[in-house]
Amino acid sequence: MSKPPKPVSAQPTALIVGASSGVGAALARRLSLEGYALGLVARRIDRGPDLCDELTSAYYIRAFAYQHDVLNTVEVPALLDRITRDLGQIDLFIYCAGVLFPNDPTAYHADEDQFTLRVNLIGAAAWINPVAQYFQQQHTGHIVGIGSIAGDRGRRGMPAYTASKAGMHTYLEGMRNRLWRDGVTVTTIKLGQVETDMLKNADRRRSPITPERAADLIWQAIKQRKQTVYVPSWWRWIGLGIQYLPSFVFRRLNI
Repeated sequence: MSKPPKPVSAQPTALIVGASSGVGAALARRLSLEGYALGLVARRIDRGPDLCDELTSAYYIRAFAYQHDVLNTVEVPALLDRITRDLGQIDLFIYCAGVLFPNDPTAYHADEDQFTLRVNLIGAAAWINPVAQYFQQQHTGHIVGIGSIAGDRGRRGMPAYTASKAGMHTYLEGMRNRLWRDGVTVTTIKLGQVETDMLKNADRRRSPITPERAADLIWQAIKQRKQTVYVPSWWRWIGLGIQYLPSFVFRRLNI
């Protein structure tokens, strides 16, 4: 027997940027299971409505799709206002948009590096900043940034990607330190490899997990209002080891 829909006022709400596929879409499905009403932002509008239809039919929640390229930072404030009106409020914000070019230590492409920084870091800041202000004024809210284990050190095959994720981690930490007095939680997810389209650009496979498994683990971190979480958790020990390796050792590793 299908469960009845929750009253609108009883539904928590979440906004996901980068929700059309991979981890973003898996998070949308996981949050729908928990009864969240959703705002789903994606560059590819062809995927958004279908995902909304799937979620509203399966979970009896409200879901809205919005087309947006995170490179277009000037439209963020107006779009955020629109989404807030549609949902009534925002309780949870997740920045999941990202790009990774092939891992290649012989490649020098300034345009690709700049594109990576704009999507992964500048785009994140363009969204997180106004969301943080909104949550601060509400004295509640939860910001989640999907970072990467790769952001723990600068890697020779993808310096722009590692820099963008390191910058995101630091930006989130700064916002966490700013907002904690206002009752706002900021969670940094340091994600390991996941079976998504981006994985084909990695130099090798290192025990990737499914998007659904990643979404489950991220949801656990959200529920527990964690600050920084490695997903899966065993990456934490690898991350700590990598962070403390001397540079003259790290630069010789084939990673």
